[in-house]
Amino acid sequence: MVDYQTNFFALAVTCVALLVSQPTRTSELQKQRDDKKSDDAKPTESPDAKHPQRDFYWAYALAMGADWLQGPYLYSLYQDEHGLSTGLVSGLFTTGFLSGAVSGFFVGSLADKYGRKMSCVLFCVLYALSCFLTMVPAVPLLFLGRVLGGISTSILFSSFDSWMVTDFKKRKLVEKGCDLSRTYGTMGTINSLVAMASGVASEGLVRLTGTKKSPFIASAALLWMAMQTIWCWDENYGHASEHTRDEKKKNKKDDGDDDVRSNDMPLQPSLASVLRRPAVLALVLATTMFEGAMYLFVFCWVPALQAVKKTEGELPYGLIFSSYMASVMAASLTFNLIMQRRLLKYSRLLVGLLVMANFVFVKLCGPRDESVTFWLFCVFEACVGFYWPCIGYLKGRMIDDGNRSKVYSMMRIPLNIFVVVSLVMTRESDGFMRVFSICSVCLTAAFGAVWASTLTEAVP
Repeated sequence: MVDYQTNFFALAVTCVALLVSQPTRTSELQKQRDDKKSDDAKPTESPDAKHPQRDFYWAYALAMGADWLQGPYLYSLYQDEHGLSTGLVSGLFTTGFLSGAVSGFFVGSLADKYGRKMSCVLFCVLYALSCFLTMVPAVPLLFLGRVLGGISTSILFSSFDSWMVTDFKKRKLVEKGCDLSRTYGTMGTINSLVAMASGVASEGLVRLTGTKKSPFIASAALLWMAMQTIWCWDENYGHASEHTRDEKKKNKKDDGDDDVRSNDMPLQPSLASVLRRPAVLALVLATTMFEGAMYLFVFCWVPALQAVKKTEGELPYGLIFSSYMASVMAASLTFNLIMQRRLLKYSRLLVGLLVMANFVFVKLCGPRDESVTFWLFCVFEACVGFYWPCIGYLKGRMIDDGNRSKVYSMMRIPLNIFVVVSLVMTRESDGFMRVFSICSVCLTAAFGAVWASTLTEAVP
């Protein structure tokens, strides 16, 4: 029998200890001041000033909270309150992933062209509509809700990151004590905290109201709050418009400079040229395989634990989920400590994560008891905690601002297709074993690709 309560307490204590030891912007600003050699050096910002990324963190937390609130009760709402068959529910989930794959072809381009801020606002609107449609027990509207949900997810995992990285560079936040690596680590910590809080909140709302629709109403409320914060952001774009480019040329000629060189107005590299780079292709493969394994894990961990369960009665799924999120948070906090000291390269860390995740799935395919299964899942979730800030930093460094949203959304297309194909294999009672085996093989391929790219190209 596994003592899940004790395990969660131990993981929570670990998170608290790591949180206390985190590097801060104040310490970085003090270091900058100590490094100044002359009196006429540019003054740095006061450590007591408002954090320059506070509005982004707040909007990101609200957006992720809206997403996490829906997760625990989406399947149950479809099946228990709407009375849908298992096959129809599976079709709804598949529709969401297919919608995410198809929308990947255009949401990033539109965000780069018309603005990442407006794309994030559109996310709030579309995802709120998805929430309301999910509560209506009419099959066509439920499918429309999944379509909007897939589009919204593509925006969430492309436009928010794109806006943040461009804004970070545009405002030169390094001079204000910020660090891009630490920003991604903080985002991972926020995501973990929000996930744990959302799981508890959604369960409390259902018990209080007696309906599984209440988390979706709360999700829409969070999205409205997020949209109010996003309105205060400065807009940023990808490709400059042809009109702007022509205006720059005209102004240079009017100033007497007839020799308008391309270096004065650098053209953004095409999407095809970006995706042809071996390192970027390796990142695409790593994203597809690792995040695909992560999404499949969400569908498989419950039946996998039930198959080896020795605990009497029903498993404490809420406590187990919180333990997973605590593992993610502990890893995100550890990432900040490791990378602040530059103990290893980000690409090497990604290779190590792919190897460790592969080891987990290999072990899951063999004989194991309930305790081993639980802790293997915790190890995989720890890999997830390291993965998000690591892959975010690598994409932020390696992908040009002009194509950022487009490339980010295109990277999710093979991911969604991979998940849809793999979900077909989970229909049988022991389908999760086959999924674990496939994930192991795919992670091995991703490890090889990333390792090879580090040998052929300079990767951070």
